[in-house]
Amino acid sequence: MSALLKPLLDAPLPESHWAASAVSGPETGPLDGAIRVDVAVVGAGVTGLSTAIHLAERGVRVAVLEAREPGFGGSGRNNGQIIPTLSRLDPVNLTAAYGEAKGSALARMVGGSAALVFDLIERYQMRCDGVQKGWIQPAHRPGRMAAAEQRVAQWRALGAEVALLDAAQTERALGTRFWHGAMVAPTGGHVNPLSLAREMARAALGLGVVLHCDTPVVSIGRAGTGWTLTTPRGSVTADRVVLATNAYTDDLWPGLRRSIVPVLNFQMVTEPLPAALRASVLPSDMACSDTRGDLHFFRWTADNRLVSGCTLVRSADAERRARERTRERIRRVFPQAGDPAIARNWSGHLAMTADFRPHFHELAPGVTGAVGYNGRGMALGTAVGRELARHATGTGAQELALPFTPVKPLPFHDLVTRFSRLYMLHLRRLDRTG
Repeated sequence: MSALLKPLLDAPLPESHWAASAVSGPETGPLDGAIRVDVAVVGAGVTGLSTAIHLAERGVRVAVLEAREPGFGGSGRNNGQIIPTLSRLDPVNLTAAYGEAKGSALARMVGGSAALVFDLIERYQMRCDGVQKGWIQPAHRPGRMAAAEQRVAQWRALGAEVALLDAAQTERALGTRFWHGAMVAPTGGHVNPLSLAREMARAALGLGVVLHCDTPVVSIGRAGTGWTLTTPRGSVTADRVVLATNAYTDDLWPGLRRSIVPVLNFQMVTEPLPAALRASVLPSDMACSDTRGDLHFFRWTADNRLVSGCTLVRSADAERRARERTRERIRRVFPQAGDPAIARNWSGHLAMTADFRPHFHELAPGVTGAVGYNGRGMALGTAVGRELARHATGTGAQELALPFTPVKPLPFHDLVTRFSRLYMLHLRRLDRTG
C-alpha cells in the first residue's frame, strides 16, 4: 500500500455533513474464509456498486470487497452533484482522442449518466435526498459564453437534453449577477453522496451480491483461467475482476496508482439558513458549478444549508484557510446570504489525469479497471459501472462505450503528486484572463 493511501484508509470517516445526515449503512462484516463467485469487485464506491448492481440484475454471482465501508472514499465525501458532462472536455475532444464512433459512444454515455443515477434511485427507492432539478454551469467571464454555446451544440448533436441561458435567465435561476450566462442540463441534480453509496450497497445486497467491508485486498494472482484475490482473513476466486478504487487506488495492480494524481478537495456546509433565503439564493435548486478551473460550486441541502468548498495551493493551516476562502466566495457570489457560519468542513481526494480524460483499462484477460474521473465521479462512475458489468458478461470491448487504453504511469509521479496543488495557480491565472 502506498505511503499516501495508508493514512487515508487508517483514518476514521470524516465528520462531514453527509455522515451526520446519511442513512445508516447495511450491516456487513469482513471476509473470513474462501469463497467462489463469477465476478469480484474491488471497491464499494459508486463505480463498484453500480457494477455489482448491474451484474446481479443479470443473474451473475458477485462479491464486492471494500477496505473500509461503502462510500468511505471519494464517493461519500464530494459535493454530491450529479453532472452529465466531463470536467474540462467536450464531445469533440473525445472524438479527436478516440475516433468518431468510440468518442461519440463515450460522450453519449456521459450525457446519459445523470439520468441513469436518478433512474437507479427511483427503481430501488434509494433514500439519499435526491433532487433532479438540473445542473447548471454558469460562465464566469463573458468570453466563456462562446465556449458554452459550442458545448451546448455538441451535446445536443448527440441527443443530450441541454440548454443555453443568457445572463438574465441565469440570474433568475441562480439569484445572482455574478455570472454571464450558462449551460443547463435538466437531467442533473444533487444527492447526499454517502447516503447514495450506502443505498446502492443495500440495493446490491438485496439482489444477492456478497459485500464484505473492512476487507482490503492485499494481492491478486492467477488461478487457472480466473483470479484469486487475497484478503487478511480469506480469499475470493473469480472468473473476472473489476478494480473500482479511483483516487484511493493503491499498488494492488502495477502502475495503476501512478497513472493518476490524487488532489485534495475541501467541502463546507453552512449552518441552516432562513427558508426565505432559498427564494433568492439558487432559487431553482439546481446543482451549480461554473466554468472556472478553480471551480466555484454551490448547492442546497434538504435542511436549508449551502454546500460549497475549494481547493488550496498551500497545505499550511489548510482547514482554517479553506473555511475562510469558502465563506468569502459565498459572500461574493451571493451577497444576500450575508456571512453564513460554517457548520462542518471535511475533505477527500479526487483522481486527476494528465489529459483530463477518464481512463479505462483491460489490465489482463478478465481484469478491468477505471480511474481518473477528474471530479465528475458520481454520475460518470455509475455509468462506467454499467459498462464494466456489460463487459464482464460477455460484451466485447469494441461494443462498449469505454475506450480501453494501456496504463501509462506518470513520470516522476511522486514529485508530480507532491506539487500538484501548484497547478491551481496556473488555473487561477487562466480564470482571470481566459
